Amino acid sequence: MAATTYENGHKSYYPLTKMNFLVTVSEVSGTAAFSEVTGIESSVDVIEFRQGNSGSLAPVKIPGLVKHGNVTLRMGYIIDNPFKTWIQECVSETRGQMPRYDVLIELIDTNPEAPKQIVESHQGTRTWTLTNAWVAKYNAPDLDAKTSDVAIESVELAYEELVIPN
Repeated sequence: MAATTYENGHKSYYPLTKMNFLVTVSEVSGTAAFSEVTGIESSVDVIEFRQGNSGSLAPVKIPGLVKHGNVTLRMGYIIDNPFKTWIQECVSETRGQMPRYDVLIELIDTNPEAPKQIVESHQGTRTWTLTNAWVAKYNAPDLDAKTSDVAIESVELAYEELVIPN
């Protein structure tokens, strides 16, 4: 992170930019380059109830189940890759057991003033972990002979647990 040092020696860091990130899927070798990751979210259901003998007319609210939205990964179309094999295994009509893996999404600080161990090891300063993820939806790229755009395909991942960075 870029830092500003004040007269009293106190450092203030700039926020991380969102353009440098790395996605790693456990048990899937190879590399897939993603241009966008969206939908990392978690919410808690709110359960409202009122006891019949309550002196208040307002309901009591208690936390319920934790739910996670699906995460969408967008990438330039690639011909052959182990990641594509995992997609095929998940969305195939003849699949066996659904292959579930952990997915790490790392926000990387590439600022020259960042600590060297972060930049050199490609360890993200913030890492979200999607536990037991599997491909729930695949979208092929839109095809249009009148444009020279990159063919972008997308994959939607469902997962059971989200580990949020501190």
